[in-house]
Amino acid sequence: MEDLSARCVRVDSETAPSVSYLSMIERGKRVPSADMLAVIAAVFQKEVDWFLDDVPEEHAITPDKGRRGGINGMALEPSFLFSKDILQIAIPEMLSQTGVTGRQFAHLLIRAHQEHHQNHFPDLERAAEEIGQKRLPLALEDIMDIAKGMGLKIKWIDRAPKDVIDEMGACSTQLVTSFFKPPSTIYINKQLKSNPSRLKYDLAVHIGHCVLHNKDGLKSVLTTGRSQISTEMDNGTPQSSTVNAQDILHAWRDFESSFFAGALLCPKVPFRQMLDRHGYEINVHQKVGVSASVAMRRMTVVSPYPHWHYFDAYAPGKLKAVYRGNGIPLPWGNMRLVQDPCQHWAVFRKINEASAGSSAQLSILDVGNEPRIYSCESIRVKDMAGNNHVLCAGIDLNPAIEAQGGDANAIAAELKQACVKHGGEAEIPKAIKKDLTSVAKILNINWVERGIDTQARLICSRGAVCPRQPTCYEAGKSLCK
Repeated sequence: MEDLSARCVRVDSETAPSVSYLSMIERGKRVPSADMLAVIAAVFQKEVDWFLDDVPEEHAITPDKGRRGGINGMALEPSFLFSKDILQIAIPEMLSQTGVTGRQFAHLLIRAHQEHHQNHFPDLERAAEEIGQKRLPLALEDIMDIAKGMGLKIKWIDRAPKDVIDEMGACSTQLVTSFFKPPSTIYINKQLKSNPSRLKYDLAVHIGHCVLHNKDGLKSVLTTGRSQISTEMDNGTPQSSTVNAQDILHAWRDFESSFFAGALLCPKVPFRQMLDRHGYEINVHQKVGVSASVAMRRMTVVSPYPHWHYFDAYAPGKLKAVYRGNGIPLPWGNMRLVQDPCQHWAVFRKINEASAGSSAQLSILDVGNEPRIYSCESIRVKDMAGNNHVLCAGIDLNPAIEAQGGDANAIAAELKQACVKHGGEAEIPKAIKKDLTSVAKILNINWVERGIDTQARLICSRGAVCPRQPTCYEAGKSLCK
């Protein structure tokens, strides 16, 4: 109701309902005036008469609470084969044979947990709100004061970027930005003095470790670059494929502290209100004083629409960060290179483009033998180690179409057929554009509207199932440009 009231104010501040008045309308204690109802109708992209129907269309206004985020699971049958004892034996053997490290497996478990709960971690949100008092934005001085109030000391160090080889065998540049040394000292690279948004994030992560884990056995080393794991944490030793309980524990603590940092710098309600005022534009991160990465990740958390995905991608095929609350298949893996990745994903195209700024794309992708419509915004940035990478935030539009009483499968199928007919890309038909524009206005996400104004593109989870005619792959060889 807070979000609806704020949206109504922007349509017409004089006749917009307050939160308390909306509550009374909902409880049948007030009837909105004609002008007020017109404002509400504009927000929901409905005719006023739709609200006056005595028989509500339950299928059109009741969300499907049964559908959860993340990728689909599998039935664990026969159940005796998936008992705790058997899994404890089988998982280490599986990792050893596939070459997956224990730390990679830990990140996979955490990601599945995160996607299943669609980024809803209220305990971490509350812990961050208690420390930051829901202030937005938090200045660097504010973060410094919080750290000082917790008895943390800061020391500056000189560290230069260095070349490392990640778990996929790719060489890239990595920079250690900060680390904690018990009992209370944070060592920060002097290079962060010229990057206050990254400095605020590092401090917020270390504050999170102290708040959540009471400085107990803290081993947090923060880096920037392709690799998620600092070589200093590993002491230069090769990663083992054996499942190590400490790997799981430290990976989980790193996730909690990173989530805490985002919640501290972008508290849920104030940040959601700011996003709503600015139509979820990526450049809102500049107003908050955080990186684009922090802002885009927080979008997936604070938005009232749950069907988001987020990628942080490095070429040639490294996904450093992944979130799929909408269950979208991966365009490539983050454990090993994919031999036939579809080159039409926005994240691929942006990596290979020299242009700066962000770009919106509307895509059609088959998921579970059904076409789905995705919209995303991608931006190419450079990390502190000098590596180019692409940040991509997107949503699944099918649930939003269905919530408005539309037939999402039929619309997606029609749009897919138009793209197939025109070699994989096509202008969006006027009728479909009208439906999608209405959904975009309800969601209040500007880049969805920008994506609708471009050609829709067919994408696929792997080149082997390319829906284009002719396909982009011939005899296993990519023909994508």
